[in-house]
Amino acid sequence: MPLLARKMPVWASVLILLVAMCSIQSGASLAKSLFSLVGAPGVTALRLALGTLILMVFFKPWRLRFAKAQRLPLLFYGLSLGAMNYLFYLSIQTVPLGIAVSLEFTGPLAVALFSSRRPVDFIWVVLAVLGLWFLLPLGQEVSHVDLNGAALALGAGACWALYIVTGRRAGAEHGPATVAVGSLIAAIVFVPIGALQAGDALWHWSLLPLGLGVAVLSTALPYSLEMIALTRLPTRTFGTLMSMEPALAAVTGMIFLGETLTLTQTLALCAIVAASMGSTLTLRRESHVKPVDTNQSGSL
Repeated sequence: MPLLARKMPVWASVLILLVAMCSIQSGASLAKSLFSLVGAPGVTALRLALGTLILMVFFKPWRLRFAKAQRLPLLFYGLSLGAMNYLFYLSIQTVPLGIAVSLEFTGPLAVALFSSRRPVDFIWVVLAVLGLWFLLPLGQEVSHVDLNGAALALGAGACWALYIVTGRRAGAEHGPATVAVGSLIAAIVFVPIGALQAGDALWHWSLLPLGLGVAVLSTALPYSLEMIALTRLPTRTFGTLMSMEPALAAVTGMIFLGETLTLTQTLALCAIVAASMGSTLTLRRESHVKPVDTNQSGSL
């Protein structure tokens, strides 16, 4: 798999990342529908437990051997993955999906900003910031956003930033198979926490199909695809491409929740998409000058 990832063209890596983001937003909508049954911690436990089982069967991570220098990044990668899931689900209990994703996006946005070195990179970051600014409910509506939920979403964003940086370092050698080990670490910590908070409601067979759907859409499929892209794309490009997350969350809200977009929100989404397209176009030039070395750890 690592060999295939290195030979993969840039456009294919970008397409894989887009599929991963669509999958995770669909999974978030399905997960939110289960909150009334087992709560956000219970859904987190279901997602991590079932997702980890799928990844373990598919990638057989017990065959992997990690160098000493990769073990600490791998540990932080797994912990950040679990904390990101846990905090995000807690946030969308009280904050709309689109707003929560926008606040969570501050994590990868920070990665893109601090890793920018050329003026053209900063242009795409500015476009993403402008889109995010107009997408958020500023003004009178902001008073209706739950502050605790917003803080949890920002915490999930910080974990997302750590996930990007440590994932690139931990997955340099084994590529997408690394996500199975990271998910196992996350499950060991956060499945017991979620199960304890959910109580007996979690242990019903009727939840299994829905929990399996959440696990596939939100964990097994997107994190495997993200690891392929993460080890192929430069860290700053990966982070800027993630600017499409708020747009995808808004589209998901339109399809599954009947939400509508204002003109300002539409323009904001266009700015975010423009930032993503711009970073992709400049990536081709950068790759031509200096190929990505997946054997070296990324840096901010």
